[in-house]
Amino acid sequence: MDRRYPQSLNENSTSKMKILIDARFYGLENTGIGRYTIGLVKSLAKIDRKNDYHLLLRKKYFDRLNLPSNWNKILAEIPHYSFNEQRLLPKIIKEVSPDLTHFLHFNVPVAFRGKFVVTIHDLLMHQQKGLEATTLSPIKYFVKRLGYKSVFAFAVKKSRAIIVPSAVVKNELVSYYKIGQDKVVVAHEGVDTLPTAGDRKRILEKFGIDSPYFIYAGNAYPHKNLKRAVEAIVKLNKGRKEPVLFAVACARNAFTEKLEKLVDETGATKYIRLLGFVPDNELGVLYKNSLGFLFPSLSEGFGLPGLEAILAGTLTLCSNIPVFRETYQDVAIYFDPLNSSSIKKAMNEVALLAPETRAGLIKKAQRLARRYSWDKMARQTLRVYEDSFSLRSNQ
Repeated sequence: MDRRYPQSLNENSTSKMKILIDARFYGLENTGIGRYTIGLVKSLAKIDRKNDYHLLLRKKYFDRLNLPSNWNKILAEIPHYSFNEQRLLPKIIKEVSPDLTHFLHFNVPVAFRGKFVVTIHDLLMHQQKGLEATTLSPIKYFVKRLGYKSVFAFAVKKSRAIIVPSAVVKNELVSYYKIGQDKVVVAHEGVDTLPTAGDRKRILEKFGIDSPYFIYAGNAYPHKNLKRAVEAIVKLNKGRKEPVLFAVACARNAFTEKLEKLVDETGATKYIRLLGFVPDNELGVLYKNSLGFLFPSLSEGFGLPGLEAILAGTLTLCSNIPVFRETYQDVAIYFDPLNSSSIKKAMNEVALLAPETRAGLIKKAQRLARRYSWDKMARQTLRVYEDSFSLRSNQ
C-alpha cells in the first residue's frame, strides 16, 4: 500500500507492532548511512511479514521502491539536519501514530514525544572539532555544533534503545553519556556483493587508470586522512620504474576540492585519479582489479567499504585503530595512520605479494566478510523493536 499522506490505522492485535522507520537517508548518494538504510529496509521486508511498517522516504525513491503489502510508504521531502526536520517530522509521525519509531541517525526532532529507538553510527563529531572539518563560517559552525550536541544528547537520553554497528561505538557512547550497557545493542552491518563482471578495460580507460593502483571509496572529510595517503603514494613511487596509482572514488564537493589542491601542492597529480562518484556496477570492477583498498581513516563506526572491497576480490589495508581490529580482525594489513611512511610500507608489501600468497589472503578475508549479513542485522534490529515495544506495553 502506498500513500502520500499519513493516516492512522486501527490495530486489533496487540501482538502486532506498527513501526515507523525514518528512511530519508535511503540511497547510495548518502554513502554509509544510505547503504545501512537500504540494507535494513530490504532485509526487514524479507524477514518480517507480521508487523506493519510505515516508511518515510524522500521523493527520489518514493515511486521506485517496491515493498510487501505490510509496508506503507510516506512521502517526507524534508532535508536532513534542517529546521523543517525539527518542526514537521513530529507532526507526520504523530498522524501515523506508530507504536515505535526507528530513527536511522542521531537527527531526532527534539519536540518528538513518541517512543523511539535510534541508530548511532559513530561519535565522529564529538571527536572532530574545528573549522577544518566544515565549510561553514565560524559563527554558523558554532551554532550548528550547539544544535548537534543538543539533538544528539536528546536521541541518546530519550530513546528506548540505541543500535550501534560496533562494540567500539557502544563503549564510546556508554563512557561519554554515562548510560547503561543494556540500553546499547551492537548489530554489525551486513555487506553487499558488488558486481565485478563489467568490462574491465572500458572501466579502467574511463577513469584513466593505466597502471597498478590502490583504491579508496567514501568521502573526503578530514578524518578520512587522505592527506597522508597522498603523501604515502608519492613516497611509494620514488625510484619506481612503473608507477603505482591511487584512485579515489568520492562524490565531488568542497572537501574533494581541498583534496585536489593538496594533490597539486604535493606534486602527486600523476599518481592520483579523482574518480568522482562511482556506481556499484563499476566500483566492484575497480575493487576487484586493484592492488588493494586503502582505508587510512582516523575514526569510523564500522568499516563497511573495506568488507565490500574484500568480497569483490581484493585486500584491505587500513589504519590500526580499534574499530578496524574489531571488524577486520586478522584479515587486513594494518598501518599507523599518522605516519605516511607506515602507509607506504604496507602498500609496498601488498604490491610485492606473490600471486598465490595474495590469493590465499583474499580467500581468508572473504570467509570473514561473508559472516556479516544484512539479514542477521535486521533480525537483531527486530528483536530491539520487540523488546522496546514490550517495555512500552508494560509501563
